Amino acid sequence: MPQNKTLLSKQEITKYTITFWKIIIGCIAFGIILIFSIGLGLFGKLPSFRDLENPKSNLSSDVISDDGVVLGSYYVQNRTNVRYDQISPNVINALIATEDIRFYSHSGIDFKRIFTIIFYNLMGNKQGASTITQQLAKNLFPREGVNGFFSTVIVKFKEWIIALKLERNYTKEEIITMYLNTVDFGSYNSFGIKSASQTYFNTSPDKLAPEQAAILIGMLKGPSWYNPVRNPDRALARRNTVLDNMGKAGYLSDPETEELKKKDLVLSFKATHHFDGYAAYFRAVLKKEIQKIFDEQNITKADGTPYDLDRDGLKIYTTINSHMQQYAEQAQREYMKKLQASFNKVWVNRNPFKGEAAKILELGMTMSDRYHQLKEDGMSDSEIRKNFNTPVKMVLFSWNGDVEKVMTPMDSIKYNKLMLRNSLMSMEPQTGFVRAWVGGINFEHYKYDQVKTGKRQVGSTAKPFTYAVAIENQGYSPCFMAPNSPINVDGWEPRAYKPIPGPISLKTALAFSQNYATAYLMGQVGATAVSTLIKKMGVTSDVPAYPSIALGSFDASVFDMVGAYAVFANQGIWTEPTYLNRIEDKNGNVLYERKAKVVVALNPQTAYAMTDMLKGVVQRGTGRRLLYTYKLTNPIGGKTGTTQNNSDGWFIGITPQLVTGVWTGADDRGIHFLSTDQGGGANSALPIFGLYMQKVYKDPTLKYSKGDFEPPKGGSTITLNCDAYAPKITKDSTVVPTEEPTP
Repeated sequence: MPQNKTLLSKQEITKYTITFWKIIIGCIAFGIILIFSIGLGLFGKLPSFRDLENPKSNLSSDVISDDGVVLGSYYVQNRTNVRYDQISPNVINALIATEDIRFYSHSGIDFKRIFTIIFYNLMGNKQGASTITQQLAKNLFPREGVNGFFSTVIVKFKEWIIALKLERNYTKEEIITMYLNTVDFGSYNSFGIKSASQTYFNTSPDKLAPEQAAILIGMLKGPSWYNPVRNPDRALARRNTVLDNMGKAGYLSDPETEELKKKDLVLSFKATHHFDGYAAYFRAVLKKEIQKIFDEQNITKADGTPYDLDRDGLKIYTTINSHMQQYAEQAQREYMKKLQASFNKVWVNRNPFKGEAAKILELGMTMSDRYHQLKEDGMSDSEIRKNFNTPVKMVLFSWNGDVEKVMTPMDSIKYNKLMLRNSLMSMEPQTGFVRAWVGGINFEHYKYDQVKTGKRQVGSTAKPFTYAVAIENQGYSPCFMAPNSPINVDGWEPRAYKPIPGPISLKTALAFSQNYATAYLMGQVGATAVSTLIKKMGVTSDVPAYPSIALGSFDASVFDMVGAYAVFANQGIWTEPTYLNRIEDKNGNVLYERKAKVVVALNPQTAYAMTDMLKGVVQRGTGRRLLYTYKLTNPIGGKTGTTQNNSDGWFIGITPQLVTGVWTGADDRGIHFLSTDQGGGANSALPIFGLYMQKVYKDPTLKYSKGDFEPPKGGSTITLNCDAYAPKITKDSTVVPTEEPTP
């Protein structure tokens, strides 16, 4: 059967041909004009000749303690530059064979490769077209604020222009050396070939063997995805691809290539981290705080550009004492190791994730980095769940050091959810200077700060606020006898754990953390007055004016609670907790100097009465362990706190010169101890305070005295000795120190 054919006339062919070439020529002309405009700086400033001659060096910014110790540094590149002759030819050959085979023949842009890559991308085989010189341009002058197709095109053309300038100003050897000195080799802060060689193979770059060089160059495609420590199978496959490339380029013979591909993946791994040094959680919070200060106060360089903590070599002077920081971290490590073992025994034959608690695992999965990576890779929900239930190698935190296990990602979530967390902050009440800050148990594995960023229910550590209002506003005496029986306050009926038969003095009620007496007092003073005082004493989180805040139903940070308790030790004055003294630029010029805020929050008489009542907690109440276990017999006040289901354990201790808060709990409140004896603040938090203070007092360089709290001028006008009014305790009415969980 004959087919119909539509034939174009000669005139139509000529018309379409002219139109086609007009479009092509127009696009080329537009591209030329665009590139010329970019070169003139119409789309943003380009690096000058001087910038190219002197690429910006990245200087780390040091965080310095009050006693002159460098706690750690902020840096974008943990690197030491090397010369071309200090790099193994194996590295250079692997790089050229894999990333830019025509490196020695192009002038910065490989147009032949660009057109080839366009064809491949149109066929669905995505590939990159950047030369080594273009990648160097990107490393030296990184992209910022790139959004949308047009912005991407502009940035790409800028990189072309910079690449051409680099080629005119540097030799090929200099370009490849600069590239290898600036490239990111992924995790563990391995920037530059020298750092990567030391991190993964514990050697220098001039001694890298072909298979080692292939591993490192292979990582450039995806430093995390092809990380040989975390993803050895992928790294091995990628290494073999790089070796094949070296063979095809003639850098290796076929027998050499095949022999090297048969070798196992052998590492000599030694990581260098940002969290090396002291106070890793503190330094992470401090960095965000400094960036916020610079932004709010418009602190910039002379040319108006913002400071970069990772590159500009600032000196950051803090209030942290390196000795006290070390003692705090040691105290945590000593006790949490024992507490975790005790916690593990509680759940060894139980399933904490059944029923409603199963949501903890679901949330843990969907919030994980693995989940987001798999989503980005296009996996379906069923495929992701299968992945989470497929055993893989895992590196897990333990108090005996990191352990490597083969387990499913879902099992690793269970493991980490059952790992108790802990935080501590210690400050001087008069100056507000924070001397120690331990935001978590291990920054490498658990980066969330629990000193300032995290907020948890405070439990009975909130009780002193209600007592302070009663003494301050309504003239209650610590010796006032309050009923200690079931009570209803505006519809709220608190529960109590082993209540002492009442009536009892307020001093006894606080010492033994009695819920009913505290609720009675709340009914007398009102929730609004208590909430107002809590905010006045520096608690920044929401404290609703409900009666239950008397027993600590609100959330607050360790940072705020320590600051609030410092009011008692500082004769009623709240001094803003301060951890940053000043910031200097690399030349020693002061950029910022901190001035703390001061607020009169309580009458000195009330504050002194509260210190006496808090001393009673340690002398005869729920904090007595400090005396009989840790032998801290000097004047110390404090308050334990335990929340519902024993989810949170607290202890805040005060001395005349130091206030220290400790919190312990799991990542999720649904995971907790099953008994108050184990999960209460007296057992889960107080011991860390005790160990910490032992170490502080043993250090003669710290010069913290063991004296008593100073009374107000003229002495105390509030009766503090209740012995004359206390009923005699018979053998049938023995008072047992117990900690009350929040109802």
